[in-house]
Amino acid sequence: MAGVTRFVASSLAPAAQRFAPTAAAGALRQVLEIAIDGYQRFPGAERIADNKLARCGGDAQLAVEAVIDQHIRLAGVQGFVTSIGGLVTLPVALPANLTGLAVVQARMVAGIAHLRGYDLDDPRVRTAVITCLLGEDGVADRLRKSSLVTSPLAIATAPVFDPELDRQVAGEVVAELIARISGKRMALTVTRRIPLLGGAVGAGVDGWSTYRVGQYADESLVRRIPRPIEP
Repeated sequence: MAGVTRFVASSLAPAAQRFAPTAAAGALRQVLEIAIDGYQRFPGAERIADNKLARCGGDAQLAVEAVIDQHIRLAGVQGFVTSIGGLVTLPVALPANLTGLAVVQARMVAGIAHLRGYDLDDPRVRTAVITCLLGEDGVADRLRKSSLVTSPLAIATAPVFDPELDRQVAGEVVAELIARISGKRMALTVTRRIPLLGGAVGAGVDGWSTYRVGQYADESLVRRIPRPIEP
């Protein structure tokens, strides 16, 4: 996980700071490629999902739940590691934590999408995966404000890929991730003199965030029914 984090931290952090939609889209595209395709010893979403499906005896819903549980644990571990120094080390750990959380959650959502019959090579599906990182509240809030025009399911099943929507979603997701990490930074204020407590807080916040994203993806990405072949 540390190798994956270092690989993309240099691109995601500057994009987050600038809030430039094009830069954010490029950074998240890199995150998605690693989450879906894997990187070195970090297996991709399809491999993880298929492994869980086999272990669950072919039950897709059980496999989805197993994928979510695994990534909650992963998020907690990386959250603990990047927050272990408490508030003192957070300014250094922040970009790594932002990237690590994005990779973990994106792979989880992509694994769920794969188990539900979506093609992860489809750019529409990739945009939907990224949209799910906003979570239920994040999507609902942006739909009310019209900063997002539709749901992850509608994006994944749209007639055509919309590059402009993809860039818009990327900007919203980067802003959301920064807000979450900033919220964790405020929570860590109380742990200034208790570094190990900072690690526990980091693990809990990232694990809870990942649980919420996983539940939203589970509810949103309903099973894709293949179109019947016309005679």
